[in-house]
Amino acid sequence: MTDTSYSDPNVTPPIGQAIPLGLQHVLAMFASNVTPSIIVAGAAGFAFGGPEQIYLIQMAMLFAGIATVFQTVGIGPVGARLPIMQGTSFAFVGVLAGVAATMGMGVALTACIIGGAIHFCLGAVIKNLRWLFPPLITGLVILAIGLYLIPVAIKYAAGGAADFQMAAESFGSLKHWSVALTVIVVALVVKFFTKGVLSASGILIGLLAGYALAFVLGMVNFAPVGGAAWITSIQPLPYGFEFNLGAVFAVTLVSVVSAIETVGDASATAKAGANRDATDEEIAGATYADGLGTAVAGVFGGLPNTSFSQNVGIVGMTGIMSRHVVTIAGLIMIVCGLIPKVGAVIASMPLPVLGGGVIVMFGMVAAAGLNVLAEEKMTRRTMIIIAVSLAFGLGLNLVPSAVQYLPGVIKTLATSAVAPTAIMAIFLNLVLPKDMDA
Repeated sequence: MTDTSYSDPNVTPPIGQAIPLGLQHVLAMFASNVTPSIIVAGAAGFAFGGPEQIYLIQMAMLFAGIATVFQTVGIGPVGARLPIMQGTSFAFVGVLAGVAATMGMGVALTACIIGGAIHFCLGAVIKNLRWLFPPLITGLVILAIGLYLIPVAIKYAAGGAADFQMAAESFGSLKHWSVALTVIVVALVVKFFTKGVLSASGILIGLLAGYALAFVLGMVNFAPVGGAAWITSIQPLPYGFEFNLGAVFAVTLVSVVSAIETVGDASATAKAGANRDATDEEIAGATYADGLGTAVAGVFGGLPNTSFSQNVGIVGMTGIMSRHVVTIAGLIMIVCGLIPKVGAVIASMPLPVLGGGVIVMFGMVAAAGLNVLAEEKMTRRTMIIIAVSLAFGLGLNLVPSAVQYLPGVIKTLATSAVAPTAIMAIFLNLVLPKDMDA
């Protein structure tokens, strides 16, 4: 599948080939797309497998599909019109989990709406802001996101409850760990010892294997599936509209980093599929679609979305640049998002199953950050920025009582790991002399 005619994003493969290719894009990002909603729902205190969590999962699927269509089909200047798959972003999990836990989902989603609108406006100036976010900054932020999330993954794998507290005597039991390790082993075997669609779906297949074992062990409760409707009821502002300046600032800060990441994905897609650089119009359009998708999702209870880098790899692997293939993937996600029983099946997944999957996913997020940092020469200046930024950001997250006297929202930001790491890294990169290693 390396026909050069498919290097044109406007060319569509035969439908018998386009649909399986679109499904491949869905399988590669499906688990990563719904996981942030599960984590934020837990932080907000929603019951695991309850209707609120199911609704957030539905919105994650629905608006991943809608944002993908914004990206691939386009509306005026919105959309890169490249094969870029959108999905719920891990980058926002730390901030939104903290806000949801301390101020509620209404504040968190309002911040997403406003942050998404600001993100949309970045499309007009994004090419002029890229200098502020060299690989040193973006790599540090991505690494901080992964490191922040890894303890959550371990708690899930050990059987931790949705509110991140230990689940009594069963926490860390052999039964929980056997399920989580099954997910990890199967995912790695499929990823590295198969090819094509199977390899791209390694984590999803691992989750299915863990789900099957959990069912045999009596850990699965299908009651929410039976009670779920067949067609979803979409609610505008399901948790109200509650403005908080600090929450908006935090989401906007992460949005800027997310926008820079999308610029990188747009550039990588153009290079992988057509061996060319992305145009300014494509980069601006990709950023507009990111922001619009985030804002619209926030109105209906969805979390912020961004481009998914793993799907760029599929474009490079298949050699098929067709944006219409990814449009099909977006339509599949929309259909899944409109069927609550799909969300209920996902919500019925026991925590150790999810834990096994996210150990791999969150570890890969951290590894992706290291990969970006590898583009930087490790000078004394660079290592100081990395050391101080990570120590500051992750340290406050691990010892939140160190800032217990800060006002509520400022404390939430200070202990989110991502925001303080990003702010410190940007500050140090701007003020430390470039020639300090001379």
